Order: sequence, then structure tokens, then C-alpha cells
Amino acid sequence: MTVADPTMRVEGALGRSGVTYVIGCDEVGRGALAGPVAVGVAVLETKRRKVPDGLRDSKMLSEKRREELAPVAAKWAVASAVGLASADEIDTIGLTAALGLAGARAIAALDFDAFDESVVLLDGHFDYLSRHLARPVRVQHRIKADRDCGSVAAASVLAKVHRDGLMIDAHAGAEMYDWRSNKGYASPVHMSAIDAHGPHGLHRKTWLRTPSLFDGLDAELGA
Repeated sequence: MTVADPTMRVEGALGRSGVTYVIGCDEVGRGALAGPVAVGVAVLETKRRKVPDGLRDSKMLSEKRREELAPVAAKWAVASAVGLASADEIDTIGLTAALGLAGARAIAALDFDAFDESVVLLDGHFDYLSRHLARPVRVQHRIKADRDCGSVAAASVLAKVHRDGLMIDAHAGAEMYDWRSNKGYASPVHMSAIDAHGPHGLHRKTWLRTPSLFDGLDAELGA
């Protein structure tokens, strides 16, 4: 096992404290210039021990491998869903609130009833989710949970494949932005197309203030 291989150790510890289900939760698209932000959720029983072979944080996998593992992750989970917040919503309410909105939509879309027996295991260093939930669910955030925790790695892959598919579909009719390749992130072709053609309806307009926005910007193509 390498440091990049997720386990169910954190989920198992929650199980020993009396929690029956963990809802792994992770976002993708945070740093993109175009398209929605997506939040994936994957429900796992805390008694589960083995993570499917090859499942990792989506950033550590090739596009082909993510597509192969997404159905595996969905089958492994008790339930799963992906929620979205649009570019317009990001412009209107800001990224953090949009993440919470997308996460709440994912939770609401779950075909799952045992929320009272569950903990949401949220990747990151703060809880952007709780105040947006329509029903109370305990949320525990953890830095690098997408790398270390099987439930969150599953959510990461599901969200990434779903969002990438949306951006690939959006490429038709907007070929100049090359979304099929960059998925809405700040690649050189994408930035040049914005300069030449202006923003598209899927662009986050508040993120396109001046060319200096792109100076030194990490495109985060795998995020």
C-alpha cells in the first residue's frame, strides 16, 4: 500500500463510535473558469473494510481510469449522487455558498433514508455544507479525506466523471474554448479563446475581470 491508497480506517473508527453509515463528500470544479461546481456523495456502511482495487482521489487517476472506476464506486456504495451549482449561481452567491448548495442538492438526491445513523465525511478544512442542508446531518470535515478515506475517494471520482461529462458535452458549439480537453479550467487555448471571442454563457463572469487573473494561475486540470 502506498500513501495514496485510501482505506476505510476513518470510517471504521466512526463505526466503533456508533455510526452506521458514512456519507463521503467531495467537490470538483472549484478552480474552473467555466461550468458548474459539482459535489459528489457516496454512502458506505462503516463496517466495510475493503476499498475497490485502484480507487483513489480523482486527481490521482487518469481520465480513462476515472471513467472505469466510476461505475465500480457507484456499485460499491449503498447510494450515491452528484449535485451541481451553476456558473450563474457561483457569480451570484459566491463559490463557498455554491459549494454548499451543490452539496445539499447531492444529499437531497440520495435514495437513502438512514440519515439519523450517518455522518457526512467532508473533504477539506471547513464545513461549507451544514447550513445549506434541509435536514440535520452531522458533518465532520477532514483535510485530505479524498486521498485517505475510501468513501470520499468514491465521491471524488463520481463527481469528477459527472462534471467532466457535462463539459465534454458543452464542447459542441463552443469548440474554440476546447472544453473537451480542459474541462473549463484555465488552459492556454481556453484563455486565448476568451480574449478572442469573449465569455460564453457557461463562464463564471466574475472570474474574468482582467488578463492578470491568469498570471501564474494553476489550471488544476486534475482537480
